[in-house]
Amino acid sequence: MGPGVSIDLRDDVVPDSLVIVSNREPYSHERDDDGEIRVQSAAGGLTSALDPVMQSRGGTWVAWGSGDADMAVADEGIVEVPPSDPAYDLKRVPLSDAAVQGYYYGYANQVLWPLCHEDTGRMWAEPAYWEQYRGVNEQFAAAVDTVADTGQPVWFQDYHLALAPRLVRERRPDATLLQFWHIPWPAPSVFRHCPHSDALLDGLLACDVIGFHTAGYAEQFLHCVDSAFPAATVDTDSGTVTRSEETTRVVANPLGIDVEAVRSRARAADVASIRDTVLGGSRSDASIRLVLGVERLDYSKGIPERIEALAHLWDRRPDLRGEFTYVQKASRTREGIAAYRRYRADVVDAVERVNDRFGTDDWQPIVYTEANLDSETLAGLYRAADVAVVTPHRDGMNLVAHEYPVACTDGDGALVLSELAGAATHLDGALTVNPHDIEAIADAIERALELYEADRGDRLARLQHSVETLDSSEWVARQFSAGQSL
Repeated sequence: MGPGVSIDLRDDVVPDSLVIVSNREPYSHERDDDGEIRVQSAAGGLTSALDPVMQSRGGTWVAWGSGDADMAVADEGIVEVPPSDPAYDLKRVPLSDAAVQGYYYGYANQVLWPLCHEDTGRMWAEPAYWEQYRGVNEQFAAAVDTVADTGQPVWFQDYHLALAPRLVRERRPDATLLQFWHIPWPAPSVFRHCPHSDALLDGLLACDVIGFHTAGYAEQFLHCVDSAFPAATVDTDSGTVTRSEETTRVVANPLGIDVEAVRSRARAADVASIRDTVLGGSRSDASIRLVLGVERLDYSKGIPERIEALAHLWDRRPDLRGEFTYVQKASRTREGIAAYRRYRADVVDAVERVNDRFGTDDWQPIVYTEANLDSETLAGLYRAADVAVVTPHRDGMNLVAHEYPVACTDGDGALVLSELAGAATHLDGALTVNPHDIEAIADAIERALELYEADRGDRLARLQHSVETLDSSEWVARQFSAGQSL
């Protein structure tokens, strides 16, 4: 069973109790302006996929206690969650400010993130970052050791915890360990830019199973192992690595979304009201079509190229001015890193330039918002949009590309998608583009707006079917199934 081969599912493969380990916690406790402690539930694909599993199966979720009241409400770092109906334990790992700066803002997001997105010019491997990354991974491993029962599988999540599996394996030689890498995995020639590449691979190879979103990422990981460790036996056909009497299975296991939850929120949304709220009453003329982008303000997302493509389109097609408005829903992220602050400033400047150039008294070309939108409002915005544009330079998967077609419950919508996003490997029906090709992005948006009704409907139906086959409820079972034949 190679990394690109589908995995047979069995109903009994997911254990009755397990340990999940991730940087981000599913629930946090925060103090509001009045000093009252409030519980916040994390958004995002990881929590939406794993929280229901933990609620049904039980066990412990180990994560960084990032909330300012997290440790105050915990007993030896442990709190039962969800607060309304406790079903499993949350073990919080307290991190110092120095640790957060070095491990999270430093190594994870200034070394591993640009490395895996094949943007090595942005890497900054300050020695202190590596020391903090190792130290925090040790903290997580120690926390796992205090909560994991004998026989409980431990499932690590993402690039923040590449070293922790080896540290747990040293404490628990017989444990079942799994890892899922949620971002891309780079080619060997890129991975060699990392000064700690062998240590990272060694940490991950302590796992019984490692999952990636696509077969391409899984194969590149196997090639990196083969290049780094000549003594290892790497079988790309079976997707296995045997090294020092340890065998690791490497699989492609794409994470999807909770399809029915997104669909239900979209159906329940008041689309007209959401248009008024997001666009502002004076700009929400229902005759003006909407083109939508939704992402974090990360330099991998390709927002400036997209804005330039819109300017290119309005320049060559003056008849489209006033015909559609582009809505950019952006979320600030990692503002402790200067590159992210600069990127946000560049995006805002680009939006202002386009609006100044093409805007009129009656029409604003681009509506830019950083407002926090709840899940129903976001689903309603998807439903209101005639076209969604998802053009990252590189992306592990990109769940916006999954959510948008599912939310198009009125049977109308078109997706422009980067061919370099993991989602492009799995979704059928999108208009795919090179995310660096400004003219091609403009062409794709133009085509998406002018698709014949039959083609538009066929493409949307194919997209919806593709997303339904990757429903997140099966992602967990596929990961555990991968280890059954080892």
